[in-house]
Amino acid sequence: MYRNLNFAKTNKPLKEIISSTQNPKIKNIALLIEKSSERRKQQLIVVEGAREIGLSLQTGLVAEALYYCPEIFYLESENIKASLIEKGCSVYEISKNVFDKIAFRENSDGLVLLAKPNFLTLDDLKLSDFPLIIILESVEKPGNLGAVLRTADAAAVDAVIVCDPKCDIYNPNAIRSSVGCVFTNQIVAASSEDVLLWLQSKNIKPYSAALTATDFYHHINFNVATALVFGTEADGLTDFWLQGAHQIKIPMAGKIDSLNLSNSVAIMVFEAIRQRGR
Repeated sequence: MYRNLNFAKTNKPLKEIISSTQNPKIKNIALLIEKSSERRKQQLIVVEGAREIGLSLQTGLVAEALYYCPEIFYLESENIKASLIEKGCSVYEISKNVFDKIAFRENSDGLVLLAKPNFLTLDDLKLSDFPLIIILESVEKPGNLGAVLRTADAAAVDAVIVCDPKCDIYNPNAIRSSVGCVFTNQIVAASSEDVLLWLQSKNIKPYSAALTATDFYHHINFNVATALVFGTEADGLTDFWLQGAHQIKIPMAGKIDSLNLSNSVAIMVFEAIRQRGR
């Protein structure tokens, strides 16, 4: 059930109050959160939280509908709501029990946005003179992808390329764990074959993180156009990237032979940044 309310600024109905978890709109949001196939079919993604929504809107993402719960609202949430209303976005007020149905994180800001995803291709990427690129092969866990995207944003790398992805770039958990950095980075999903050919066409040298490497990462000159390539935590890189790129590794002085993906990416990326003097 829901009813229309009027906003003083516009004098026309812009929102509904939704109090039933069985409302078709709410059931569809739950479906979008759960199934990547539905996100692809409907060409919609779900963004939760004021910071994440704010970052998505700064990058020009097209907002379809905003759902908000005034019981857990903050000033920043109100500013975002007002901005979207002015842009003509559909706005729906929802009760706390409905928000709990579609929220997938704790300590949320009372906002859930449906938006059109922005998919880039390799040809869309805008690169600096000596680009630094992160490449992830077959990343499976949205949390790992999100953590890497935070590093990519902090280091201001040129792009993140996901080869043969096994998780959705706009998975709600990837958006959450990246704290919105899925919107602040240039991200492309493509096949490994296409990516390697693209690197060669741009004269970008790839370096693969591998346990079988003999060269340590900090002995490499990263003051050139560089791509750092990482595999999954379970299996590492496939032979395609082990054979197609110069192998490097992080020295391990303890009992284990590797670090988790996000730590490995951060260590190598920030060594490249250090060498570049920024």
